[in-house]
Amino acid sequence: MQISTTPNPSPVPDERLAEILAAPGFGTHFTDHMLTVEWTPDAGWHDARITPYGPLSVDPATAVLHYAQEIFEGMKAYRHDDGSVWTFRPDENAARMVRSSQRLALPVLDAGDFVSYVDELVRADERWVPDGEGEKSLYLRPFMFASEVFLGVRPAQHVTFMVIASPAGAYFKGGVQPVSLWLTEDYTRAGRGGMGAAKTGGNYASSLVAQQEAIAAGCDQVVFLDAEHGTYVEELGGMNMYFVHADGHISTPETGTILEGITRASVIELAGKMGHHVEERRFSIDEWRDGVTSGEITEIFACGTAAVITPVGELKWEGGGVPATGNGSPVALAIRQALVDLQYGRAEDTFGWMHRVL
Repeated sequence: MQISTTPNPSPVPDERLAEILAAPGFGTHFTDHMLTVEWTPDAGWHDARITPYGPLSVDPATAVLHYAQEIFEGMKAYRHDDGSVWTFRPDENAARMVRSSQRLALPVLDAGDFVSYVDELVRADERWVPDGEGEKSLYLRPFMFASEVFLGVRPAQHVTFMVIASPAGAYFKGGVQPVSLWLTEDYTRAGRGGMGAAKTGGNYASSLVAQQEAIAAGCDQVVFLDAEHGTYVEELGGMNMYFVHADGHISTPETGTILEGITRASVIELAGKMGHHVEERRFSIDEWRDGVTSGEITEIFACGTAAVITPVGELKWEGGGVPATGNGSPVALAIRQALVDLQYGRAEDTFGWMHRVL
C-alpha cells in the first residue's frame, strides 16, 4: 500500500531534541510524526499516511470509548554503533497483534504490512532514535481501536491502526536493582477463556487497583495468581516471571491466561543456548515459598520490553512473605547482558532476531 507523507512543518528544533534525547524518560516525549491506516469492511485497509504528530478528534460515541475494543503492541528501535537502526523481532509483535485482533474481533492486519508501517515511521523520525549509550532506544507503540461512531455491542465497522513513537531511557537509572513484589489475594488478571493472552488495555486497567495495593505496602510490583485455584503464579502487572533452580534449570508459568511476551520467548531460547533447560509449567506460590526456604530456588527474575530483565527480591502479602533468595542474580544478569548486547549490535545475532530499518 502506498503511504502518503505530510512532513511536520514545525519539527522539534535540533537543540531541544538533543536535550530530550539526553534524558528521555519514558512515554513523556513524542516524535514529530505518526502513522495512521483505516479499515472498513468494503475497502479493507486503506488510506495509509504519515502526518504530523497531534491530537485525535473523536466523536463522543466512538465505539472504543464505550466497549474497549482495542489492542496494542510495545517494541523498540535500537541504534547501533555504526549509526544503523534496528528493531527486535518485529515479526513476533506482528503475529501477536494478529492473535489479539482475533480475540477482540478486530480486522487482521497483515504481518508484513505491520512491519512495513513501523519501519516507515522509524524512517520518518530517524533523528529521534537515540544512541545506545545507557540503553536508550526509541519506544514504538502500534495500536488498533474501534473508531466507528456507533453505540452498539458488535464488532466495529470502522477501525483505525496507528503507530506513535517516544524516545526511552534506561528503565533502571541507577543500575539494575531487584524489585519487591506484593501478592494480591483479592484480584486476578485473567481467567480461562478470557483476554489474558491478548495485549489489550483492559488487562492493564484491571491490574491498577492491585498495583495500588502493592505501592501502599511498600512494594514495586504486584503478582497475580490464577483465577481458578488461587494457587499458581501467573505474571506481574506487565512482566513475565522465571524461577531458577539449584541445578540450573528454569521454570516459567505456562501460557494460556498470561501474555506471551516477546522478551519471554527470547529469554527461553537464549537461556537454552546458555545451558539452562527452561520448562513452561504451573508454578505454585507454595513452591515459591518452600523453594526459597530450602535453597532449591536460587534466584527469581522477571522480564518485559521496558525493563528487559529485572531480578526479583522479596515477596510480601497480608500477614506473610518470602525473603529474597540471597544468592544474587548471576543467571538473570548473564541472560540480560546477552540479550541487550544482541539488541544493540554488540554481539552476533545467531538467532536472526534483529531487523534492519536504516
